[in-house]
Amino acid sequence: MNIKKWILPVLLPIQFLLIQQANYYSTWIETYYSQGIYPKISVFLRGLLGWIPFSLGDILIIFITINLLVFIFKKVLKGKVSFIEISRKTLSIASIIYLLFHLLWGLNYYRLPLHKVLSIDHKYNTEKLERVTYLLIKKSNEAHQKLEPNDTLKIKTPYSTPIIFEKTSDAYVGLEKIFPNLKYERRSIKTTLLSKIQLYMGFSGYINPFTNEAQVNKYILPYKMPTTSCHEEAHQLGFAKENEANFIGAMACMNSNDPYFQYSGYTFALRHCIHELYRQDYQKYSCAFEKINKGIIKNYKETSLFWKAYDNPLEPYIKEFYSGFLKANNQSQGIKSYSYVVALYVNYFDKKKDRL
Repeated sequence: MNIKKWILPVLLPIQFLLIQQANYYSTWIETYYSQGIYPKISVFLRGLLGWIPFSLGDILIIFITINLLVFIFKKVLKGKVSFIEISRKTLSIASIIYLLFHLLWGLNYYRLPLHKVLSIDHKYNTEKLERVTYLLIKKSNEAHQKLEPNDTLKIKTPYSTPIIFEKTSDAYVGLEKIFPNLKYERRSIKTTLLSKIQLYMGFSGYINPFTNEAQVNKYILPYKMPTTSCHEEAHQLGFAKENEANFIGAMACMNSNDPYFQYSGYTFALRHCIHELYRQDYQKYSCAFEKINKGIIKNYKETSLFWKAYDNPLEPYIKEFYSGFLKANNQSQGIKSYSYVVALYVNYFDKKKDRL
C-alpha cells in the first residue's frame, strides 16, 4: 500500500478535531483571521473575479458535479474501481475541500459574536421588544408612504437586478458611517446560475466560500432583492452566521439613500421583531400588528405565497441538512438561530430611540 496516497484522507479527521477546538479561540480568530488575514483574501478574490459577469463559483460547482457523475457512471457502476480506492479518493477530495473552506472563509463561523464586535447588548425583555417593534412599524409605514400614498397597496420595486447590485455599494457607504469596521469595497455580486434549483431548495442566495462571490437568486421578489443582496455581501465581509448577516444586510438597506432599499430594510427587520413578539405575547402582537400598513402586510403575504409555490417533498430534508450544517459550524440552534437577529435589532434600536 502506498502510504503517501493516504495522507490526505488521514488529515481529514485531524482537521475536524482541530476545528472543534476553534470555538475556544474566538478572540484569536477575530484578531488574526477575521480582521487580519481574511479581509485581504476576500478583497483579493472580489477584485479578481468581481468583474466577470457570470458566477465562476457556479461553473465550478457544475463542473465538479458533472465529473462526479461521469466517474460514478464509468468507474463505480461498472466495477472498474475498488471500494477502497473510491473511499480514498472521496476522503482525499473531502479533505482538500474542508481545508480550503475554512482557510478561505469558514473560520469566520468561529469569530467573536457580532454583538461583541459592534458593542451591542444581546439580552432583552418583552418590553424592549415591544418598544422597538413599534419604532420599526413607524419607520416601515413612513418608508411605505414615501413610495405609495395609498397605505393599502403593496410596493413594487422598479429596479432591474444589476441596478440593485450597484446600489448596494451606496448602502454600505451609509452603513460605514455608523459602523466603520463594516467597510465594503470591490463589489462581487451576481445572480446564481442555479437560481431555479435554489427556489425549490428554499434559498434566496448564498456566498461561494471558494470564490468569494455573493450569489443572489434572480427570481426572488424585487422588493426583497435589496436586503438579500446586502445580506450576501455581509457574508463577504466575514460575517458567516446567517443571523448576523441578516442584521448587517437590513442595517445597510436602512442607511441607504434609496427609498426602496429603506423600505426593504425596515420591513425585513419588522418582520423578525413582530414574529418574535407573537411568540412572546400574542396580545401585544395583535395590538402592534393592527398598526402596520395594509400594503406592507400584502408584501409579506406576497412573499409567503411566492415561496409556497415552490414547496416540494425534498425541501424539508434540504432544510434539515442545512440546519445540520449550521450546527456543525458553531450555530447550535441551526436554522432556529436566526432569532438571534432580534436581539441585535432590539438592543441597537432601543439605544438609539427615535434616531432610527
